[in-house]
Amino acid sequence: MSKIAFIFPGQGSQAVGMGKDIYEKYPMAKELYDIADDIMGFHISKICFDGPADVLKETHITQPALYIHSYILTKLIGDKIKGDVTAGHSLGEYTANAYAGSFSFEDGLRLVKKRGELMRDSGIQQPGTMAAIIGVDENKVKDICEKAGEGKIVQPANYNCPGQIVISGDIEAVQRAMKIAKEEYGARMVKQLEVSGAFHSNLMHSSAEELRLAINSTNFENAKIPVYANVEAEPFENKDKIKNALYRQLMATVKWEACVNNMVHAGAVKFYEIGSGKVLTGLVKKINPNVECFNISTAADIENLN
Repeated sequence: MSKIAFIFPGQGSQAVGMGKDIYEKYPMAKELYDIADDIMGFHISKICFDGPADVLKETHITQPALYIHSYILTKLIGDKIKGDVTAGHSLGEYTANAYAGSFSFEDGLRLVKKRGELMRDSGIQQPGTMAAIIGVDENKVKDICEKAGEGKIVQPANYNCPGQIVISGDIEAVQRAMKIAKEEYGARMVKQLEVSGAFHSNLMHSSAEELRLAINSTNFENAKIPVYANVEAEPFENKDKIKNALYRQLMATVKWEACVNNMVHAGAVKFYEIGSGKVLTGLVKKINPNVECFNISTAADIENLN
């Protein structure tokens, strides 16, 4: 049976103005943004709509901003289309779980708020960075990280699509890895990313215990549809497995390519990216050119579903 996959973006997909049109057009969107402003303790809606971009891209702002926008879009979509399976990239996995009913919008937002603050704090306490390596396969990237380590942390952070892998860790180790990738392994491109920390690496361990406590104090239910977890790239519906996957994801590699392949293997033929940007549909097309990809991010996109 052919299935629909709902996928949700993570950091890097944010854009000033996101959500403004749905806020102005739909009372439900305004109501949810008002609830979000209340939970956040400041007008995150205003930052989403008007910026500035430098504030919106701060980790503790970006994460809740993307979660809120994507979740509201799922409510506006309603029954027009439904995801049979779901997944999200990093932060997007929280939105996927909210869509799947693993927790309420409000509880999920509190959790995402905490996660963003913890990741920001880890970035300050243990400065690190991330870099994209283009044109080198997984095994070679692992070798590059081993060579570049020299007692410091550097590890694969995101397996995004064939030939696009992100590494994460101590600044000097990441920069060594970039040099080795280019000079010794013939990487087509290496690029240091504009991030405030070494996400999905062991440098996040200072946040791990607090995140575990936040997850364990949040009310989870079993998911109503399979959620493909970043850490395993496997579908989970059991709430304890979902909680464990979200905790481990903080320091583990995001296996996005495998998530997409496994959803396709389970019958997904249409992928809807719900939220800001088109990063994930771009990756899905590179992973499997045979599936159909759609983006839903604006009021016009919602109307076109009629």
